[in-house]
Amino acid sequence: MTPEAGTTETRQPAGVARADELALLASLPTGLFIGGEWRPASDGGTFDVCDPSTGNVLIQVADATPQDGLAALAAASAAQKQWAKTPPRVRAEILRAAFEAVTARADDFALLMTLEMGKPLAEAHGEVAYGAEFLRWFSEETARISGRFAVAPDGRSRLMVTRRAVGPCLFITPWNFPLAMATRKIAPAIAAGCTMVLKPAALTPLSALLFAQVLQQCGLPAGVLNVVQTTSAGAVTGPLITDPRLRKLSFTGSTPVGINLLKSAADQVLRVSMELGGNAPLIVFEDADLDAAIDGTMVAKLRNGGEACTAANRLLVHESIAEEFTKRLVERMRAHTVGRGTEPGSLLGPLVDEATRAKVHELVTDAQTAGAHLALGGAYIAGAGYFYEATVLTDVPATARIMHEEVFGPVAPIITFATEEEAIALANDTEFGLVGYVFTLDLNRALRLSEELEVGMLGVNTGIVSNPAAPFGGVKQSGLGREGGFEGIEEYLETRYVGIADPFAAVS
Repeated sequence: MTPEAGTTETRQPAGVARADELALLASLPTGLFIGGEWRPASDGGTFDVCDPSTGNVLIQVADATPQDGLAALAAASAAQKQWAKTPPRVRAEILRAAFEAVTARADDFALLMTLEMGKPLAEAHGEVAYGAEFLRWFSEETARISGRFAVAPDGRSRLMVTRRAVGPCLFITPWNFPLAMATRKIAPAIAAGCTMVLKPAALTPLSALLFAQVLQQCGLPAGVLNVVQTTSAGAVTGPLITDPRLRKLSFTGSTPVGINLLKSAADQVLRVSMELGGNAPLIVFEDADLDAAIDGTMVAKLRNGGEACTAANRLLVHESIAEEFTKRLVERMRAHTVGRGTEPGSLLGPLVDEATRAKVHELVTDAQTAGAHLALGGAYIAGAGYFYEATVLTDVPATARIMHEEVFGPVAPIITFATEEEAIALANDTEFGLVGYVFTLDLNRALRLSEELEVGMLGVNTGIVSNPAAPFGGVKQSGLGREGGFEGIEEYLETRYVGIADPFAAVS
């Protein structure tokens, strides 16, 4: 099947860059942020950041070299000792100031994300609010880092346990949530007293650069945060991972890349956090509130255009309601207006690049070849940019690749089940285990599935689970470690135990 232009979506015109877009781009720092200074790449190299709705270049930014990466780590290492000694309240106030600054500049951050990533402005504003909340949450957790003091069970000594910063960290973030994936890592690191090197995705580095500028303006000391965007990710991050000055690696991205990073990190026995791929099941039982299930499915499937590790990748629908569910879902997805994220009424933006769009279409075509029925969409949308139709597939066989690979696009494959046991087996039939969604009015069933489904997070009668106050992370090949919640700061703290001789022994 060829990726012909379809007719099931309404495409808004891409238009031309507006004055506010040009002004925002002109105000951005475009260099590397190392040791509190903005500087060009050591070899003078730059790369283009493009608008996925048009394919046009937005701006050029510095392209870090391996030498730049090592300079960033050196700056982080030099700042670590003093930063770790900074009073918790000082670190907390910097985070709180950053929360207020990001919130005040929500329009700028939202527009920038829409320009570099493609998501509609309304969704970009949602990411700003979500990303900023990590700054507020961890500002409140900073002063709550604590230890304990106890008498040993035999009474012969005292046990003192303290927590201290892990040390310099390397953060590798993805392109799909360019602000929130940065704040979700940077905020707890600042709270714990860690310094860091951030390597944002080359497709979407601009939000990270603006955020670094905001943190600098909020008083973050030089060297605490360093940003090295690059088109040579492995060449820049590889030497950092093998450098003994680095003490932690946090990565969000694909499982294959995560596995390779884990292998490299093992040589230095680095602390690691890995938020990797997903293959989220969304299960709709026969007793579900169908209106709520459709609403939840739209959020779980089309949030961020489906370009999210938490996106519902497989829709498991009870056979008794599958026909009605499919009819309603097709109607809702057909009504989704496709267009540049800045256009009024746009609900579905472009995919981030041509490679992503080609992969989406490849999975759709493979499913049809395997026997799936195309109920909606299934084609490229003509014109500039990387747009793809909202797509619904039914009767998808278990052998189709889309049942085992993240589609990362606006494609909803539907399969049916007859029993709760069958639904659980289908949901767990994957090496991934990031998140799942369940729609049922049976509380006991929901509780059973909360124990039976092999996922790190579960949404019950809701299509969204991400919350800065909750631990985000998966099981199996979806990663290890948690971000957010009370658990999030633990990833950046080491535990130190001090054994103290019995203070009464000398006077007994």
